[in-house]
Amino acid sequence: MFGWSLNLFRIRGIQLALHGSFFLLLAWIGYEGWQEGGWIGVMWFVGSLLAFFACVVLHELGHSFTAMHFGIGVRRILLMPIGGMAEFEAIPREPMREFLITLAGPAVNFAIVGVLALFFGLPAGFPMESEFLATAEGFAHLLLQANFIMGCFNLLPAFPMDGGRILRAILANRMPYLRATRTAATIGKIVCAGGIAYAIWQSQFLLAVLFVFIFFAGDAEYRAVRRREFDDARWREMLARIYGPGADTIDEPPMLSR
Repeated sequence: MFGWSLNLFRIRGIQLALHGSFFLLLAWIGYEGWQEGGWIGVMWFVGSLLAFFACVVLHELGHSFTAMHFGIGVRRILLMPIGGMAEFEAIPREPMREFLITLAGPAVNFAIVGVLALFFGLPAGFPMESEFLATAEGFAHLLLQANFIMGCFNLLPAFPMDGGRILRAILANRMPYLRATRTAATIGKIVCAGGIAYAIWQSQFLLAVLFVFIFFAGDAEYRAVRRREFDDARWREMLARIYGPGADTIDEPPMLSR
């Protein structure tokens, strides 16, 4: 699914990649701009899309740089029509680390909102009923509102979105990690089902597709965590049989002499 992508450049060693389907979105947005106002409309619509995805990159870099601070490698950031995804080498099991890494993304969006509001003020009708003029101020207000919505949307408790991961981190302080993941994933499915119904009611089909993707992504991650828990349990049992009690605390396979 994610194999058809174009590598762009690296940021502090993190590969930034563009999924091939992104060009379909770009073409569609360009067409919509042409319908609205010819070449001026194309430039406004495409420029707004590119600026929005630049903020998506900043959001993912918030996650990535915080993860790197904790020694977690980041393979790449992949941009898709439905948003961005940072691919980590591992997800930390420590609830506080996961909490901070996850919170860093929306925090970037709200920081952008604060900076733009400081220089340009809030748009009339903020946050939902704003109208944007084709001016520098209108463009700044458009980005301000987009970042506000992005930050709030990502905090929905729909695992594995940011809000769902924050929920898991909180639950993992009170229950086993696998149970916390299952609970967060179940709540996330309920949220996604409501989101799909709302998006269809509002005829926002791209939003409905996004919620469908989140629904199945959350279930897939829960299954991956469950499989890892099972494998870890078998590994500890094998170590205990070979090396005796206490050997299940070994994190890596022992080096065997030849």
